[in-house]
Amino acid sequence: MEDREAAAFIVDILATSDIHGHLYPTDYRTHEDRNMGLAKAATLIRRERLRSPELLLIDNGDLIQGSPLSYYYALQLGEQAHPAVAVLNELQYDAAVLGNHEFNYGLDVLRKVTGDSSFPWLSAGITDRASQEPAFGKPYIVRTFRNGIKVAILGVTTHYIPSWENPLHITGLDFSDALETVKAWARRIREDEKPDLLVVSYHGGFERNLATGAPEGKGTSENQAYAMCMEVEGLDVLITGHQHRALAAEVNGVTIIQPSCNGQAVGKISVSFTEVEGRWTISAKKAELLGVDNTVVPDEAVLKLTQGIESETQAWLDQQIGEVIGDMSISSPLECRRADHPFIAFINKVQMDTAGVQLSATALLNHESGGFGSIITMRDILTNFMYPNTLTVLRLSGQDIVEALEQTASYFQVEADGGLGVNPAYVEPKLQHYNYDMWAGIEYDLNVARPIGERVVKLSHKGQPVLPDQHYDVVLNSYRAAGGGDYDMYKGKPIIQEIDIDMSELVADYIIQRGTIHAAASNHWRVIIDMGNR
Repeated sequence: MEDREAAAFIVDILATSDIHGHLYPTDYRTHEDRNMGLAKAATLIRRERLRSPELLLIDNGDLIQGSPLSYYYALQLGEQAHPAVAVLNELQYDAAVLGNHEFNYGLDVLRKVTGDSSFPWLSAGITDRASQEPAFGKPYIVRTFRNGIKVAILGVTTHYIPSWENPLHITGLDFSDALETVKAWARRIREDEKPDLLVVSYHGGFERNLATGAPEGKGTSENQAYAMCMEVEGLDVLITGHQHRALAAEVNGVTIIQPSCNGQAVGKISVSFTEVEGRWTISAKKAELLGVDNTVVPDEAVLKLTQGIESETQAWLDQQIGEVIGDMSISSPLECRRADHPFIAFINKVQMDTAGVQLSATALLNHESGGFGSIITMRDILTNFMYPNTLTVLRLSGQDIVEALEQTASYFQVEADGGLGVNPAYVEPKLQHYNYDMWAGIEYDLNVARPIGERVVKLSHKGQPVLPDQHYDVVLNSYRAAGGGDYDMYKGKPIIQEIDIDMSELVADYIIQRGTIHAAASNHWRVIIDMGNR
C-alpha cells in the first residue's frame, strides 16, 4: 500500500524582546538616528506578514521600561495607553510575556499596561499569593491554523525578580522557579491540548555556553534556558531574552532565538510541517535574526501613533531638573581621575544612599563627559550615564578591596617627563577609560611610581586599617560587580543586593527629589607619583 502524497505547511513565529521603550530610531543622548527602535522593527514585521499572513507574533518582555520616553510616560501617567502597548496593539501582537522590568514602576502602572493591551500577557510562574492563580492573564495561548495545525505558546518569566525589585512593586505576588514551572505546564499542555508545536517564550537567558555546555554567568538560577532545552520533554521552540544577546541556534533539538535588544532585530522561527496519513509532523525548523539596518525605513503608522509623546519627551529632556551649587564640571578627565572630584563624589553618594551601604566604587563612564554645569537637564544625565548599568552590592574582604585598587591603579603610568599618563593598554586596541574606578568610604593613596600590583600605599576605613580578613558591603555597577574590566576578584563573591533600575534613572530621581545638589569632595583618596617610595 503506497503512502498518500505528503502535504507541507510552514508556521512562522516572529519575536521581539527587551524593547525597553525604544520606539523611534533615536539615540536620546545625542538626538541622532540609530538602527534600532520598534518603528523600524515594525517595518520588518509588516513585511513578514505579507509573506506569511498567519504568522504568530510574540513580545518576550521588558517592553515598558528603559528609555527616556518610557520613564517620561511613567512620570506623567494619565489616561492614554503606554506608547509601547499602543504599538503592539497596532501591530496585532498575539501575546506578550512579562519581563522583570515590567515591575519597575509598580503594580498600578503594570495593571494599566495589561488592561490597555488588546493581547494577553503570559507568565505561568507569577501567581497571586492569596488565590494561587496566575496574577496576569494566562499561562499560555493556543493558536489553531486553518489546516488544523495547533500551536501552544507558554509564557514564563525569570523568578529572580524578588532579588532585584522594590518589594512594594511585587506585593502579594509569588514567583515560582521558571524551570520547574515550564516542566509542569509543558506536561499539562501536552496532555490537555495535544499541540503539534510547543513553544516556550521565556524572559530569561542561557546559563551555559550553547556549544560546549560550560557554565556561564553568576551561577544563580536567574537564567535557565539551557536547562529547559535539556530537561523539558516535548519542547520544540524556545524564545529567550533578558541577556540582550543576538542568538539563533539549536540546542538539544530545540530551536532557540534571542533577538538582541532595543528593537535592533526581530527573531524569526520557521517550522515546516509535513502531513502524512492525516497527521502533521515537524519536518524542519529554522531560526534567524532579521536585523534592522540603514535599508529599513521606520513604519509611518508607528511614528504617527507615538509622535505626540515622543515630542513631549524630547522637550522634557531639555528642561531643567535641578541645579548645582558649586562646581561639578569636568575640565580634564585625567585630573578627575587623579583625586576625588565633586562629580565622582556625587555619583558615589547616590550609589551609597540607594544601596544603604558605606562603601562605593564608580567610574567616569564617558571620557568626553563634562560633568554637570550649574543647570542640569535630563539629557545631561543621559550623556554622563551612557551605559544601562544597574547596581549590585557585593560582600568583599579587605584583600578583595586591595586587589581591586591595584587593578584600578594599573590605569596609570609615569611619562618620560615625570608627569601622570594613561597606560597604553587602556587606549589600544580599544578605549577602556571606563575600567578605572574611584572609591568612596575608604581612604587611600595610589603611588603609580611603584610597579603594577604594588601601588596601594595607604588604605583605611574610618581611620582604621582595612584588614585582609575583614568584610565590607560595597556597591558597584552591575558590569563591574560581574568582574567586567578584568576585576576578577569580584567574581563569585556573595551578592547581597541587586538594584535593577538603570543608574540614569536613580540619578535623575535623586536630583528631582532634592532640586539642588551641592558640589563637594571628600579628598580621602589621591593618585601620587613618589619616586622616593618605589
